[in-house]
Amino acid sequence: MNRREAAPGLVLSSRDYFVQVVRDAFEERNVRTFALAENYLVGVLQFHVATENLFDETDSSGRKTKSTLAETFLKAANAEPATKVELLKKMGDRSLYVSGFFGDSLQRKTIDIDYYAEMGGSAYATLAGCVKEDTSAKLYNEYARRFLEFAEVLTYISTKSQLTDEANIMRLFETYNLTGSEYAREKLLEKGLIAGPRQQSGIKKQ
Repeated sequence: MNRREAAPGLVLSSRDYFVQVVRDAFEERNVRTFALAENYLVGVLQFHVATENLFDETDSSGRKTKSTLAETFLKAANAEPATKVELLKKMGDRSLYVSGFFGDSLQRKTIDIDYYAEMGGSAYATLAGCVKEDTSAKLYNEYARRFLEFAEVLTYISTKSQLTDEANIMRLFETYNLTGSEYAREKLLEKGLIAGPRQQSGIKKQ
């Protein structure tokens, strides 16, 4: 199936589809980075769009479970180098995906998007110091420094095809109020649901 013929939503597993979705989002949000960093976000999206990949393991009752970010960070701190890299990468990637796709729901939780941004950015920064290759260190430093910009790209992907009913309009309001998302603001302005200059958000881009 051609990407242009695909139904709205993230329903295809083809890497080519995700590459184009991410490329379009970077262009629409006017986010500029190097090719490796753009391709990395494709991998984050492609991996986590399968919901089961948000979980770590299955408990004795068959329920999916996942470690908290703090637990993952603690495990990484006490792990062998190869395992440490794996855990930090998982922590950074999960934080990024959750911040981009579920930022609105975090508004109703004790642990908010600030926490995910801080933990995810810290994971990528620590990871940059653990890897030997200069290109990998550059990649993870880019994600540590610009975590919220890349989360904004994921927010754009998450919301661009979900504007047809009241629930999704409320989701836009929540995303804008919580993160200051420029995309959410633009869509609300187009619908005449907000007016005037952009409101100040508690989130600052890194």
